[in-house]
Amino acid sequence: MKSTTEFAYAKLNLALDVTGVRENGYHDVRMIMQTVDLHDTLTLYASDTPGITLSVGDADLPAGPGNLVYDAAQLLMTKCNVQRGVRIVLDKCIPMAAGMAGGSSDAAATLRGINRLFELGLTTEQLQKLGVTLGADIPYCVGGGTALAEGIGEIVTPLPAMPRCHILLVKPPVGVSTSFVYKNLDMDTIQHPDVDGMISAIRSGNYVGVTSRLGNVLESVTLAHCPEIATIKTQMQSLGADGVLMSGSGPTVFGIFPTKSAASFAYMHFKVGPYGSETYLVQPLQP
Repeated sequence: MKSTTEFAYAKLNLALDVTGVRENGYHDVRMIMQTVDLHDTLTLYASDTPGITLSVGDADLPAGPGNLVYDAAQLLMTKCNVQRGVRIVLDKCIPMAAGMAGGSSDAAATLRGINRLFELGLTTEQLQKLGVTLGADIPYCVGGGTALAEGIGEIVTPLPAMPRCHILLVKPPVGVSTSFVYKNLDMDTIQHPDVDGMISAIRSGNYVGVTSRLGNVLESVTLAHCPEIATIKTQMQSLGADGVLMSGSGPTVFGIFPTKSAASFAYMHFKVGPYGSETYLVQPLQP
């Protein structure tokens, strides 16, 4: 039985700005995105029997329509008139409702996997155009790495790799609704991060320039409903992080450290604490 395996990598937002709201309710954004080496694993098996079968293991997810993996497979197989079937096994490691695009990354990995499994020959750009119909983060997740995402997230411009570093992730034991956070964002009071300065710092390999420009306009909204975010950020800073920020709509907080030893020390501090079950030590990843 022919099969292929895809890794779906978690993403962080080094900068997340909202520049406006469209008539349809979608928000215009400018985001610096970064994949890290925490990942879900998808294994796809071709079948002679038409249809899509999805196994999600112990994850609290639907195994049919409504799961972005299933929806992405159905979208691409219908678009390309694939007559065969597929069985997909999803092994979740990225926390859910965490602000790290786990579902979007799974969908992107599904698009890549279906494309490879059935030798459809679609380009990255074609997969991205399909992916945006399912979710605004999916076009970025198709390619990953370091990138600027604009529009509603569908305009993706690759950037050079961010400076080498070690990153600590800590997720409080709560879930956050992305739609709730965006709906409660006050456009009149947000402080816009220096996205252009962040791009310049990345292009020049300026570690301090990156860590000093971390910013996320959604953080204040989520913080009001999850005060643990402030506690985690303070602790990370006291443990030597050069920059700390909430990723996406949260509630995951990440800290950037210059050395593995410093990051490992902070990791052990959190690992034995109340957030230990969802504490991760990762590194930036380029495709």
